Amino acid sequence: RTITAEYSKFGILANTVSPGFILTDLTVKNNTEEQIEQIQSELPIKRLGTTKEIANLIYFLGVNNTYITGQNIIIDGGYSCVA
Repeated sequence: RTITAEYSKFGILANTVSPGFILTDLTVKNNTEEQIEQIQSELPIKRLGTTKEIANLIYFLGVNNTYITGQNIIIDGGYSCVA
């Protein structure tokens, strides 16, 4: 938010991205299949996110976005809404 307040006048947008449970090699390595199924069952969307979904959001914010600034965007399949 400080970056937004200080640098927006120069056309600089600043946001953060907070991913939830994402299906990665490390997720699979550190969790059993049962644990992953348990996590998925607690997500409103009923699946883990993908790295491509995170990348698409970051791409949008960095390339296509011209107005969103000072925001923390949570991309977690709805987990933060029910946790």
